[in-house]
Amino acid sequence: MSEFVENNEVTEEVEATEEVEATEVTEEKEVEEVKEEENANESITTMEDALDSVLDIKSGDTVYGDVLAFDENNQVRVAIKNSGGLEGVIPTNELAATRVEDPKEIVAIGDEIELVVIKPIQDKENGNFLLSKKRVDAKKVWAELKEKSENGEIIEAPVKDVVKGGLVVDAGVRGFVPASMVEDFFVDDFSTYKGQTLEFKIIEIDESDNRLILSHKEIAREKREAERAERMDELEENTIVEGKVARLTNFGAFIDLGGVDGLVHISRIAHEHVKHPSDKLTVGETIPVKILSIDKEEGRISLSIKDTLEGPWENIDEKAPEGSVHTGTVKRLTNFGAFVEVFPGVEGLVHISQIAHEHIETPQDRLTEGQEVQVKVLSNDAEAQRLSLSIKALLDKPEGYEEPVRRERSESNDSDRPRRPKRNRNSNSQAPSRSNEPRTNTNSINDAANEGSFTLGDMLGDAFKSLQDDAE
Repeated sequence: MSEFVENNEVTEEVEATEEVEATEVTEEKEVEEVKEEENANESITTMEDALDSVLDIKSGDTVYGDVLAFDENNQVRVAIKNSGGLEGVIPTNELAATRVEDPKEIVAIGDEIELVVIKPIQDKENGNFLLSKKRVDAKKVWAELKEKSENGEIIEAPVKDVVKGGLVVDAGVRGFVPASMVEDFFVDDFSTYKGQTLEFKIIEIDESDNRLILSHKEIAREKREAERAERMDELEENTIVEGKVARLTNFGAFIDLGGVDGLVHISRIAHEHVKHPSDKLTVGETIPVKILSIDKEEGRISLSIKDTLEGPWENIDEKAPEGSVHTGTVKRLTNFGAFVEVFPGVEGLVHISQIAHEHIETPQDRLTEGQEVQVKVLSNDAEAQRLSLSIKALLDKPEGYEEPVRRERSESNDSDRPRRPKRNRNSNSQAPSRSNEPRTNTNSINDAANEGSFTLGDMLGDAFKSLQDDAE
């Protein structure tokens, strides 16, 4: 009896275990069925979403795409994300705001980029949609530029091209700098600006009209004024510095001393007379200059070139010793002679008596201003900066010409010479005029004496000798 009870109990336990196992299997099947149903629903939802996204892509939409390749026309092929395998193409002119030569400079294969749908493409071989990267970038850039404009911020941008009327810059969008807003001085050739990255102020911005007007002039002026003030503090009067010829005018030359310009007046370019600065200087050349004065309040610097050069009269004893022959230019003609320049800034006097062997009434009878002549140095006074010159000393004497001999006074023959009756100083009678005596102009003599430091004897020459002979 006891064994039967035990067997029943074992049987009941086995049956209970089997029932539990059967229940667990049933539950597992139900869970699997639920999962399969959920997966099926998710798959249906995903497909519906994909179909919906394809149907929803239209012009003006913003999409994301992965760069796939570059075609033979340098267009970029893109796989549009979440579109069920749709593709699009980006023309070169829609990659960036400025001209693109090589699209690989803008994007690379595998890049994920944001795009704007321009329109569907009928020819499916080139993709399903025409896309633009430039327009997405432009929206962001316009927003940033507008904010910077409102805050008065400065922007940096490279100059991409030089066009008639100004510069084209890449500020993320196309910007234009009118010629009058490039610098605060006149610029004749803008070609050197291409490729430079400059700072700009935003003058005008209008996204709807794609209009961005920029200016570099105010920034350049402020920067130059700061550099100018700093440089002027460094310069000292009466010192010699190097500078570069920046501009030439009728009245002189502007020299760039490194951020600050100084003026060399035309009278300070050379020791000799200069008709125009371009006769002596070339724009761009580097030259030494002496600082004569600095006016910080007015921002003016006065310079001199000739003060750095050897004086024209220095070593004149070696350059023009007595008896030497030189080719000179007739600079000025007076009643008593001609001033001839034998070296730049060095003039000598050819007295009228030294122009020709025969008697002449005026220097103009034989010479003209600007004429080149051969002259011989009769005397040289370096201290007084005076040269006495002769033309006739280099000329052949006319046939039958005899050089006048100066009479010498001596005690032996003094008593034998006939005495000229003395003129009564109180007499009103006038002495007869000597037509063969040279006439002199007092004003011309004074002018020459002031300019060339010539003595009265130098200027009167033979006339002074004849007066001495007559007095004897």
